[in-house]
Amino acid sequence: MNVSHPPAAASRPSGTDAFINAEGSAGLHDARLYLCTDARRSRGDFEQFVDAAFAGGVDIIQLRDKSIEAAEELELLAILKEAAVRHGRLWAVNDRADIAVLSGAPVFHIGQKDLPLEAARTLLDGNAAIGLSSHSPEQVDAALAAAAGPAALDYFCVGPLWATPTKPGRAAVGLGLVKYAAAAAAAQGQGQSDGGVPWFAIGGIDHGNVEQVVEAGASRIVVVRAITEADDPAAAAASLLDALDAARP
Repeated sequence: MNVSHPPAAASRPSGTDAFINAEGSAGLHDARLYLCTDARRSRGDFEQFVDAAFAGGVDIIQLRDKSIEAAEELELLAILKEAAVRHGRLWAVNDRADIAVLSGAPVFHIGQKDLPLEAARTLLDGNAAIGLSSHSPEQVDAALAAAAGPAALDYFCVGPLWATPTKPGRAAVGLGLVKYAAAAAAAQGQGQSDGGVPWFAIGGIDHGNVEQVVEAGASRIVVVRAITEADDPAAAAASLLDALDAARP
């Protein structure tokens, strides 16, 4: 499941996807629902869970579990890749560029204190889309600039909107940062309708507040517990997509 990287963000055709799964997956610009999950050790159902989430409409699944060793992560990523290929979707590695390279991940995500974008791009050698977390207006501005720069950031996330146990100690930024990101992207010609860099709202988003997130300006979301804690992951994913559609102006 490899992807090719364009020389710069400016060379991307407007409204098209720079990253398309080799097996026919929809690319980042089509993605609306991004899921982060741990290894689900307590339930022992990782394979069944990711398959159900994809079946429900999740576009990207990222394995994010700091408690597992590299060998186990690679084994789980092989399972995730199989499910993604079967459903024609994308999958992502968090933080570890070596794991991303070894697993052939089409998407790689970094935080503000992780590997610098330029270094990640060099190590991945153009074989994965790269995303970045942003937590402030300054970081949003930097992400938009990086998307248009030579290292060509492929997407970014804005949040956490609400406090969440998946990011202990990380202060909530509120919906104001979503509004800022939407306005800043539009001002730079990077708005979602302009085919600009995709960006996702993240942090405590669930069925009860997704409408507020869309009203603030987001068209794409990242969720964790809204699906990982659901009795029926496929139904939870489908209902989140329905909520995204219903909230769109």
